[in-house]
Amino acid sequence: MRSRSSLSAVSIAVSEVPPSDAAELSAAPALSNRLLSRPRKTVSAAIVTRLLMASDGVIVLLAGVAAVQATTASDALDWNVIGFMVVLGAVLAINCLHLLGAYRFTKLDRLIGTMATVGLGWVLTLGTVTLIAVVAGALTTPKQPWLMVWFAAGLSLLLASRLVLNLLLVRWKREGRLGERVAVLGTGPIARRLLMQLNGRSGAAVHIAGIYDDQRDDPAADGIAPAMRCLGHPIAGNVDDLVDDIRRLGITTVIVALPLSADLRLAAALNKLSLVPVDVRLCPDDFGLQLGAVDVSHVGGMTLINVMDRPLRDWRWVAKEIEDRVLAAAILALISPLMLVVAALIKLDSPGPVFFRQKRYGFNNRLIEVFKFRTMYVAVQDANAEQLTRRNDPRVTRIGAFLRRTSIDELPQFFNVLRGEMSIVGPRPHALAAKAGRLLYQDAVRYYDSRHRMKPGITGWAQINGWRGETDTVEQIRKRVEHDLYYIENWSIGLDLKIILRTAFGGFTGRYAY
Repeated sequence: MRSRSSLSAVSIAVSEVPPSDAAELSAAPALSNRLLSRPRKTVSAAIVTRLLMASDGVIVLLAGVAAVQATTASDALDWNVIGFMVVLGAVLAINCLHLLGAYRFTKLDRLIGTMATVGLGWVLTLGTVTLIAVVAGALTTPKQPWLMVWFAAGLSLLLASRLVLNLLLVRWKREGRLGERVAVLGTGPIARRLLMQLNGRSGAAVHIAGIYDDQRDDPAADGIAPAMRCLGHPIAGNVDDLVDDIRRLGITTVIVALPLSADLRLAAALNKLSLVPVDVRLCPDDFGLQLGAVDVSHVGGMTLINVMDRPLRDWRWVAKEIEDRVLAAAILALISPLMLVVAALIKLDSPGPVFFRQKRYGFNNRLIEVFKFRTMYVAVQDANAEQLTRRNDPRVTRIGAFLRRTSIDELPQFFNVLRGEMSIVGPRPHALAAKAGRLLYQDAVRYYDSRHRMKPGITGWAQINGWRGETDTVEQIRKRVEHDLYYIENWSIGLDLKIILRTAFGGFTGRYAY
């Protein structure tokens, strides 16, 4: 096991392994090198600015409605005119503030300048709306009491929102959560040029989490002492160490600073990085600059080539989270009578608890505890799934066989969704010792961990296409992983709804059961 002393210079707070996870590590030797600490997430500039836009629109709308209600009798109002002006004000406010640069993330921490920009934008917005209404004949005079109240209320709330955001930015900056945690793969000329650029931009919201050398510990380099530092940054290890640190430190972006001519090294590194949920960016060399049209990103003022993206990021992540929490709460409310009946039947059928809890791999290979209705006799429960269930399995209770056949035993996992550990739709979480034939899933399928780049789901694309149940052969788990990866690469809310509907009308009737 390599020394981690070189990471002392990395300015990222790393939590200790919780006692429960530590016990799990000691109980499972195969997991002894997996660190289960959960670093605090960094703050995405894209999400902050978009939420700020939405907040401004809501503030303008609410301030307008409140101003009308507070100053004018309802029977004296032309609600068509008022509604048009308020909605137009919200749309114009967002666009005007955007044009004035009020949503540039790098300027949001400058409180005085931000407030001045917001004030100017709101004056221009309300002036434009009033002028349009007067010219169109909707208002006989711009001197309307509710307009004055709308102006004062809107300005006060917009400025208050900037003050709150400024306090949050100060806090996030103090906690080291503001900006991206970036790792650099490579120690050659390209990496040194990149580091010189990043080091020279003190205002860039980028934290260098570590420098990694893909040729470190390479047998072909015997007799050559590996470098310990690169432009003052400690070299934290090789690509395998980088994958471990992505999971442990919450690294969000990896910049691959290798020459494009080193195609074998690039392919090997990218294959390993595909196992973890991280943005991978390629820093171009002279040859790379001659490439055709490609997608690029900007990190610390540097233009980088996009190689792969996290499956869910920015608004896609927000949409998925909202979808999961809202649907899970609604579904639990609908099925709660059924769950109470099932719980009573389990207690009447055999002694023991109603729920069965099992450790499984979740997002980014973290261990989660999955809830299910108990379907086996307590004395023969298999917590690690050392032996997969089969038809007429003697360990399964009478009610348990029905619950498994109809997938009703999976319903308690909606609690996992509410806790944020699972999604309604996603790759199914597998038990730690699950096997295809005699091989562990990780050994049976190359790059198996790629399916953990997304939260596991109660149902998924593989399940509705028939790839569920026992896995007697390697081909069965390969097909399941193939469908999981298709879902990850092609996710959309529409696809989720399609899978949920097919599960509801097929999964719980036994159509897809083994």
